[in-house]
Amino acid sequence: MKKLSLFLFLFCLAFNGMGQEIPDELTNKVIQWRKEIHQHPELSNREFKTAEMVAAHLRGLGIKVETGVAHTGVIGVLKGTKPGKVIALRADMDALPVTERNDLPYKSTVRATYNGKETGVMHACGHDTHVAILMGTAEYLAKNNDFAGTVKFIFQPAEEGAPQGEEGGADLMIEEGALDNPKVDAIFGLHINSGTHVGKVRYRPRGIMASSQRFVIDVKGKQAHGSAPWKSVDPVVIAAQIVNGLQTIISRNSELTKEAAVISVGSIHAGIRFNIIPETAQMIGTIRTLDADMKEVIRERMKSLVPAIAKAYGGEAKIEIQDGAPITYNDPALTAQMVPTLERVLGKEKVELVNAVTGAEDFSYFQKEIPGFYFFLGGTPLDVPESEAPSHHTPGFFVDNASLVHGVKVMSALTLDYLNATN
Repeated sequence: MKKLSLFLFLFCLAFNGMGQEIPDELTNKVIQWRKEIHQHPELSNREFKTAEMVAAHLRGLGIKVETGVAHTGVIGVLKGTKPGKVIALRADMDALPVTERNDLPYKSTVRATYNGKETGVMHACGHDTHVAILMGTAEYLAKNNDFAGTVKFIFQPAEEGAPQGEEGGADLMIEEGALDNPKVDAIFGLHINSGTHVGKVRYRPRGIMASSQRFVIDVKGKQAHGSAPWKSVDPVVIAAQIVNGLQTIISRNSELTKEAAVISVGSIHAGIRFNIIPETAQMIGTIRTLDADMKEVIRERMKSLVPAIAKAYGGEAKIEIQDGAPITYNDPALTAQMVPTLERVLGKEKVELVNAVTGAEDFSYFQKEIPGFYFFLGGTPLDVPESEAPSHHTPGFFVDNASLVHGVKVMSALTLDYLNATN
């Protein structure tokens, strides 16, 4: 009986894709793809070469390919040997207007114009690793397609936001049918994390990343000579008071024991000369919230407080708030179903439950339509303390290539376990 039980266990292990190994040849390919993409980064809605590379690879695997979705997006459809559920796997492709600062042999030297300014371009958020991992997952699954169901590979442009005046990203992909034909039942996504050691995964059921909103505040005062400020209504002073006032919304109007919230002003512009008090000032910033009710409280408070502060100083102020990505919300049932897969592949001690973060992710648009599971994959070398790793969106951002094989293993196992369990 014991021998029979062991045989059945090993059979189930193999059937469910629980112990699959990624061949060294594929691991080396994934690393080379990552290096190529990293060395040739492309900004949002401009991922032309990356999309061509992805599409050619998928076609070479015999996967049905659709290109030009949401400008540069690529979708691949792989059918198993038996009918069943449809699972989507998503990777984002765009880079950032950041000038890379390290000594990697595949360092980016690409330059581009962003918002009218020349800048370096860098994969400073790890989307190059996401693309390479999903390309590797596609190859593994295409060569091991004895499963029930269908896998849809979604390579998405413009996760970092479309250029001004353009549409793009996950919401446009959805609008153009990314979750249809065939209709997707659930979706998985990962994000490489520079503050987590290689070999680890971090996850959270329900809200794992914040919703994002962009606000613009225009202040109008009265211009005067810098030597006679009493003749002015100084919009710079008003702007300073508004910045301080916004923080009281967080410290005095937000129930922070419930969830975290953030208001940050990232840009202030006013004046053109040292001895002229200008007539206008403009502030641009972001709001991050992890609770829908708190989001509305903060929005309404900002709309009333900003013009009131300006009026108190004799000026005027208008505020516009634009919705961005919603809360990245992991379906609780799907999360509970898939966490054991992560624990099996990486080891239970390497799978950590974490608090939510105030970063935002437009993977959340997919999760508004269908159940989704999104998690963080460690990318920090083991000899670097997690707390000392350069953060995302900075010139020194670095991801260890050793993380890539873990990404392929995890995404492949999640896919096979989901399909075999639900079909």
